[in-house]
Amino acid sequence: MKRKTKIIILVIVSLVIIAILVNELILKEGVERDPAKERVLPLTEQQSANEIGKAFGSDEDKSAIYPKSRSLIIKQGQEEAIALGIKNLLENSSDVSIFSYNIIVAESTCGDENVLDWISNGKSEDNIPISFGDIYATKIHILIPKKAPPCTVRYHIEIKNEIDGIYQEYDNILFTVTSKAR
Repeated sequence: MKRKTKIIILVIVSLVIIAILVNELILKEGVERDPAKERVLPLTEQQSANEIGKAFGSDEDKSAIYPKSRSLIIKQGQEEAIALGIKNLLENSSDVSIFSYNIIVAESTCGDENVLDWISNGKSEDNIPISFGDIYATKIHILIPKKAPPCTVRYHIEIKNEIDGIYQEYDNILFTVTSKAR
């Protein structure tokens, strides 16, 4: 009888230890989750538009970026993307307003590296028609060259709207890209 009791106690203690270890592993995984690992590249256009819709924090936001962290960590030789959303909040306009955006480098720790060339698709776009209250969503692709140094770049997206043939500042938004060694 003593032997059976010892075995039962040993099994119960073992199960409790396993449960504690599994719980710690799950909690650690949750704490270490990096929002910068939200990936845009594999999303379809519809999924990307849905995520951009969620990224707008309020009804007054004119632009948004997904991932919401506005930050990407990309390994050398790999490509990733952010999703940009522009919302038309121009009440005194006709049904449709024309927008444009252009990306410039705000700051960089990459030395002489031409980091604007890392944007492989979506550096700028003109003549974007957006109806009042609607959101235009697009992907901006970033390809880190294999020989790029590990560094960080802050890109500035200048969004403009056209009024009477003249483009005027509408909104600005920043995002950060960090290149990481493979």
